Amino acid sequence: MGLLTIGMFAKASRLSPKALRLYDELGLLPPARVDPVNGYRLYAPEQLDRARLVAWLRRLGMPLARIQHVCTLEPAAAGQEIRVFWAEVEADTAARRDLASFLIDHLSRKDPAMSPTTEPLRIRYAALSDRGRVRASNQDTVYAGSRLFAVADGYGSGGAPASVAAVDALKPLEALKPLEADGVPAGHLLDVLADAVGKAEQAVYGVTGAGPSLDDAGTTLTAMLWTGSRLALVHIGDSRVHLLRDGELFQITHDHTLVQSMVDEGRLTPEEAASHPQRSLLLRALGRGADGSPDLRLHDARPGDRYLLCSDGLSAVVTTDAIRRVLAGITDPDRAVRQLIALANESGGTDNVSCVVADVLEIRPAPRSCLEDRSVGA
Repeated sequence: MGLLTIGMFAKASRLSPKALRLYDELGLLPPARVDPVNGYRLYAPEQLDRARLVAWLRRLGMPLARIQHVCTLEPAAAGQEIRVFWAEVEADTAARRDLASFLIDHLSRKDPAMSPTTEPLRIRYAALSDRGRVRASNQDTVYAGSRLFAVADGYGSGGAPASVAAVDALKPLEALKPLEADGVPAGHLLDVLADAVGKAEQAVYGVTGAGPSLDDAGTTLTAMLWTGSRLALVHIGDSRVHLLRDGELFQITHDHTLVQSMVDEGRLTPEEAASHPQRSLLLRALGRGADGSPDLRLHDARPGDRYLLCSDGLSAVVTTDAIRRVLAGITDPDRAVRQLIALANESGGTDNVSCVVADVLEIRPAPRSCLEDRSVGA
């Protein structure tokens, strides 16, 4: 078969002549020959495979500059690059889906699991972190204060300082005056959290940019800020927050991992994801080259709610049912976190493990004395 005119080549490759002219100008798909007399572009049949690949990648929404890079790679490397690109697309879609869900819930106030409350509430909490039985050091950082609860799971050669830096950057939130009393809009509160995450990201960059050996370092970050009747959530990575309410346990964070994106798309079952060799591959984290986009949400608290923040050192080895039994059966937060960490270590302790347990309680008025009662009635 001889050379194809641009019209014939466009029909065979399913690319328009206009697109072919653009790709020629960009050097992405130059013709095999240009007629010196009339300037017509002529294409070789063997160029069809590349043209079809370009067309498929454009349908995926891949930018032209990235397509150009993919076309320079060997097939196996090109496949891996497409896999990475699609994982990024799924992560971005999940982030926008979470934001859309929050906006719908917030604007309509139709979230049945998170109904608002005006009761005066308080928080009782405990936190603990453990190296586990296999790791040489602990790269987790855990924090629990009067208003802020956080878990960060560091990774890479500088994971420990990265997790410390991320949590330290959030600690100034403890000093904020009570937000509920001022009637601060939910959007403003989430902006405060987003700003804090930006500072955490810069802090992580500061400790992981000291040299090439730290370039792979980073951390997850999952935290909740208590405002008086609500908990504001920020989440990046695969640490988790669970809510125990009325005896039922709910996971209220979404893992930012490759396997979770595959579960979301129906390509893996949750059971397959649990044993997948890439189950720890993060799509979002705080670190150089990582996508640090946070999930931000508000949760209206109820008396009796119990929240668990944990690193994947717990969730990866202890079943959800076992976690629920501990949270439902042990009322003291300190004993509960110790038992959860013990379960992780009994299950092999293959990773660092960190937990925060926070209970939402009513503030009961102090009982009046009999003398006070008599004086009131006199």
